[in-house]
Amino acid sequence: MRPSTEPQPLSADAGSAPGPIVRFQNVSKNWGSNQVLKSLNFEVAPGEKVSIIGPSGSGKTTILRILMTLETPSEGLVTVDGDMLWDVAPGQKARETKQLRETRRKIGMVFQQFNLFPHMTAMENVIEAPIHVLGMGKAEARERASELLNLVGLGKHMNHTPPQMSGGQQQRVAIARALAMRPKVLLFDEPTSALDPELIGEVLNVIRNLAHTTDMTMLMVTHEMRFAEEISDRVVMFDNGGAVESGPPSQIFKDPQQERTRTFLRAVLQH
Repeated sequence: MRPSTEPQPLSADAGSAPGPIVRFQNVSKNWGSNQVLKSLNFEVAPGEKVSIIGPSGSGKTTILRILMTLETPSEGLVTVDGDMLWDVAPGQKARETKQLRETRRKIGMVFQQFNLFPHMTAMENVIEAPIHVLGMGKAEARERASELLNLVGLGKHMNHTPPQMSGGQQQRVAIARALAMRPKVLLFDEPTSALDPELIGEVLNVIRNLAHTTDMTMLMVTHEMRFAEEISDRVVMFDNGGAVESGPPSQIFKDPQQERTRTFLRAVLQH
């Protein structure tokens, strides 16, 4: 795992609970007769950068959506930083609780589609949640947003609205917005898939900088294999609702142990 190279405002709290910061224990997700996740056991260590790869429909994005509480597990236990997010017994329905809402605040997510408010400026998009969810004062929120928009290279675009920006710029605003909530875990759901090819690099550069210069825990679903190889501490290959193989990038990309991983990488790296 990469140590921080200098003090960072984005570092995880020193008060994090010991053990994995993200833990799935026997988590299943069913859509009718389709089992998207199958008794999944999966952990992420504090500060770890993990990339999840695999074919469409393998359950990759479902993991992120369960962590964001956009989907409910059919059964299983999910904890974040030692606090329970979901605890669903077989045959029971998942329930939203105060504990869930509190734990959910520890997680930020960058979506494929930027999900910005089109009528708000970049600054307004970034300060909205800190003010209304965290109760942060407007002056502090604006100062924090200014720092983050400069961090993602948009210091000169703070007063632009999404329609005035390129897709790459909008995605960088979305990253700043996620960081503004001071999450302990930052999720990326194929953050470049909606971008034109010439705009992908500017977003990957921002994520690369975060990966290399902060100790924030990052979990990324991506189809950018070379990028995953470069920034990850660990790569997990998913297929058919579970983890097929997990290991350091050097192993997964250069000497995969499972035939399913080899088949998948041969297919995607040809293009």
